[in-house]
Amino acid sequence: MFRPFSLFVGLRYTAAKRGNHFISFISLVSMLGLTLGVAALIVVLSVMNGFDRELRQRILGMVPHATLSDYQSEMHDWQAVSERVKRSSQVIASAPYIHAQGMLTHAGQVQGVLVNGISPELEPDVSIIEDHFLSGSLDSLVAGDFNIILGELLARHLGARPGDLITLVLPEASVSIAGIVPRMKRFTVAGIFSVGAELDASMAYIHIDDAARIKRMPEGSVDGLRIAFTDLFQAPFLVRELASELARPMQVSDWTRTHGNLFQAIQMEKRMIGLLLFLIVFVAAFNIVSTLVMVVTDKRADIAILRTMGATPAMILRIFMIQGAVIGFIGTTLGLILGVILALTVSDLVSGFERLMGIEFLSAEVYFINYLPSQVKVSDLVTIVTTALSISFFATLYPAWKASRTQPAEALRYE
Repeated sequence: MFRPFSLFVGLRYTAAKRGNHFISFISLVSMLGLTLGVAALIVVLSVMNGFDRELRQRILGMVPHATLSDYQSEMHDWQAVSERVKRSSQVIASAPYIHAQGMLTHAGQVQGVLVNGISPELEPDVSIIEDHFLSGSLDSLVAGDFNIILGELLARHLGARPGDLITLVLPEASVSIAGIVPRMKRFTVAGIFSVGAELDASMAYIHIDDAARIKRMPEGSVDGLRIAFTDLFQAPFLVRELASELARPMQVSDWTRTHGNLFQAIQMEKRMIGLLLFLIVFVAAFNIVSTLVMVVTDKRADIAILRTMGATPAMILRIFMIQGAVIGFIGTTLGLILGVILALTVSDLVSGFERLMGIEFLSAEVYFINYLPSQVKVSDLVTIVTTALSISFFATLYPAWKASRTQPAEALRYE
């Protein structure tokens, strides 16, 4: 019967005496500090989750999970190797590729580029490019037509549009009657894609047969196979297993070598920023200590009266623990609501502010995406709320214990 009484008095004591507005103000500040700390933690972790998601879906959707190629030579039997690879239950698909590093020139502009020779029929199985065309499609890549598909930023730098002729210059020399000249070939821009990432400024696609011709490779030969796995995080191990099963010298690579550092940097930043913001929540929650200490001082006479009426130290302890828990619960709940609302709208808010101010916070030329992503995870919300409530609870222990130690005679001596 004493626990409902402790709950009633604890809730009643959440507000200080009418004449002491300072303590009420301190309680409000503690609550707001916890609210802002929890909201900031939810928003920042959601943004980091968004970057992680975009890295997986966009960049790792364009670059291969893993590649498999013959050691120091072209792959002449890629169809047989592809069939062997696709027997694995962990492999989604595979597609041949030919890579060429070079420069594209148009209207006096020059830009370095990685040219991917692909099979238009097989590439959609291992890449998301088909879903990100601004104009054209993979069907425009026809063997012998020497068409090329450019990333949006690459086309913008070159001032090229669909239908324009551009020149690909490869870093290989050819001997002619005019002397030694670089290898060049004219291509027609057949399409433009945009994934909103840095790849838009450095990647182009041509038909795999056209790539073989400009690199003077034997007919039917490719540089290797691109492989898409069901679990991209297992790609480094799975591709090595596939190579060992082929029983011949193979060269393997995976996404961790090309973009692994970026992914690890995002994960490390998420942990460090999360830790720093948890410290902010920690400090905000421990403001409850100072609030309750001041409330205990303010209520000493009331505590003494309750003790003389038969309240035990345990009841006094529960009263002030309930009071601190109420502050922590309200602050955490408000922070959860505010944080989720901001996390769900932060992308639109930042985009609107960019349009209003005429500035761009994230440029694809500098960052790997050109907008602020956000993804709310229930697991993060549970962790944040549980931690904030736990810190708030432990912050109440000392003031509540101090209140339970109040002696009625000493408290009422000067009343």
